[in-house]
Amino acid sequence: MKRFPSKLGLLGALYFVQGMPFGFQATALPVYLRTQGVSVTAIGFLGLLSLPWMFKALWAPLVDRYGSARIGRRKSWILPLQAALAATCALAAFVPVETGLPALLGLIFVMNLLAATQDIAVDGFAVDSLRPEEMGLGNAAQVVGYKLGMLTGGGLLVWASQSIGWRGLFLSMAALSLIVFGVTAFAREPAPREHSGERTTWREVLSRLRQVFLLPGTGWVLLFIATYKFGESLSDVLYKVFLVQEGISPAQIGLWVGTWGMAASLLGSTAGGLLATRMPLLGALTLTASLRILPLAGRWWLAQFGVSDASIIGVTMAEEFFGGALTTVMFAFMMSQTDPRIGATHYTLFASLEVLGKAPGGPIGGLLVGEAHWSYAQAFLLGTVLSVTFLFLLLPLRGLRASRPAPGPA
Repeated sequence: MKRFPSKLGLLGALYFVQGMPFGFQATALPVYLRTQGVSVTAIGFLGLLSLPWMFKALWAPLVDRYGSARIGRRKSWILPLQAALAATCALAAFVPVETGLPALLGLIFVMNLLAATQDIAVDGFAVDSLRPEEMGLGNAAQVVGYKLGMLTGGGLLVWASQSIGWRGLFLSMAALSLIVFGVTAFAREPAPREHSGERTTWREVLSRLRQVFLLPGTGWVLLFIATYKFGESLSDVLYKVFLVQEGISPAQIGLWVGTWGMAASLLGSTAGGLLATRMPLLGALTLTASLRILPLAGRWWLAQFGVSDASIIGVTMAEEFFGGALTTVMFAFMMSQTDPRIGATHYTLFASLEVLGKAPGGPIGGLLVGEAHWSYAQAFLLGTVLSVTFLFLLLPLRGLRASRPAPGPA
């Protein structure tokens, strides 16, 4: 247990790097494009830049199958990917934003590809090294680190870009990536827990995947993971655009949503990690998913009855706090269902499904408001109803064990 704090710090730093590009894409880019006159429908499809996060499971077996024992099974993937991510951020710094938007979007896609592939190795590192009693705080470290990266890439650096410019924003991202590269290079990869460090053949990986997906209750688990954030994601993309329509300045949105909101999300993620260590995971999921509905309904209230600075801040802070708590508890639940012998592949399949399940929300929301001419209030109400519906999926999982036994040898 004495090495646990160092594991937490390393996990947090690795996820920090992965969160910066997505934070810029999710928070800063929609606001910038809307102020440049890009349509709501087009902005709804920005989620396509994160396609690597949806399909990373396709190449996850490579990470489980290959790796250098001398450098470290996971570090031998993480280090070159971090270096490539830093180089891509540096290259983006020299793309003219006004005339080079396609090139910039292409580089953001590459950043996501590199970060998503690194995520496979980092997830494998977490599954390898975290023991059952460490999963709550371990997942809190991952989620908090990732959101600190999002806060930096989508909030603090965007705010600082008033002084350092867009070039300084991307160069800062590159420098921070290199700092974490140095920390990772000198960190010793902990010895994996039992079974998780075994080298597997391709046939064994596929056979074990087949076994875990034939376990009773797996279908409900997959549906549960795929749908828990769909309603929230539909609401999220529209919320920032809605604030622009209401006359809120991009700088104010960056402060309230990208900075204060992210701070609330960090607190919520930490609370979720503590909650996951003190009560059954399904109970924690039920509690956090139920509380998350309240601020989603608050967005409908804002669109229906009008906004004020205080109401926007209150709804934003509440949604980020309860959403952050739910995410951490869900990730701990996903890790509890993972076979450690194929940890990177199995957990990545869950994580890819989580991203894939919520991905249609943004485009659907954009089409409903931009093409079907729904009001923002109607779209926010739909997101709230879908989130309420998700709660009913908890019922078939009540008899599921918190940590299912790993399948027998392939």
